[in-house]
Amino acid sequence: MIIAANLKTNLTREKTAKYISEVESYVRKNSITSEVFVFPATSSLTSHTGAVVVGAQNAYPTINGAFTGEIGYEQLEEFGIKTILIGHSERRHLLGETQEELIKKFNFYKELGFKIIYCVGEPLEIREAGFETMMEYISKQYEGIDVTYENLIIAYEPVWAIGTGLTPTSEDIVAIHAELKKKSLAPILYGGSVKVTNAKEVLALDGVDGILVGGAALYAEHFCTMCEYAQELNK
Repeated sequence: MIIAANLKTNLTREKTAKYISEVESYVRKNSITSEVFVFPATSSLTSHTGAVVVGAQNAYPTINGAFTGEIGYEQLEEFGIKTILIGHSERRHLLGETQEELIKKFNFYKELGFKIIYCVGEPLEIREAGFETMMEYISKQYEGIDVTYENLIIAYEPVWAIGTGLTPTSEDIVAIHAELKKKSLAPILYGGSVKVTNAKEVLALDGVDGILVGGAALYAEHFCTMCEYAQELNK
């Protein structure tokens, strides 16, 4: 299974280093065999060798250059980072990243051999329009993306559930994951208000290969507990 923590714009460099150290220690001590990823804020990126893989929440599709406010491959390479999140709903909906921009980013980091966690999902008004409309919306997020890429992981995140405490029913999660499995053989993570109290239930669902956790992962202890749940299920 795959357990990933998206720390978003949280934790200082010092706190992030402590966080990664705590998770690394727990994973090693408890012989966790799941893949464990941590995505720190850009200013808290760090070199780390161990069971925990550190990835970037975002990067521009460039080696370097005149792109104020962005980082490129040169900055990631300094820390030995070869894993990246692409297409997170907050970048799509809050920061206005288009599908065309995401395709360029995906292809650039694919060519560099990065492990890519590619995020797809729908806002509430699309979900309320019905399953067929929802699938049409999500399918457009697959356009231009190489779904056969060997280092691809898909993360399904219902936008309306992120940070709201709301989650789809278990039946809904199983149904959407089943549809997404038809599009790609890549592992599929569920993300959207995953927390300690529901992580075990979500991880046990058919078609769920892991979880992408946001706010509920900010406490290393909670994230480690989720790693333990995944180990117990041992899919």
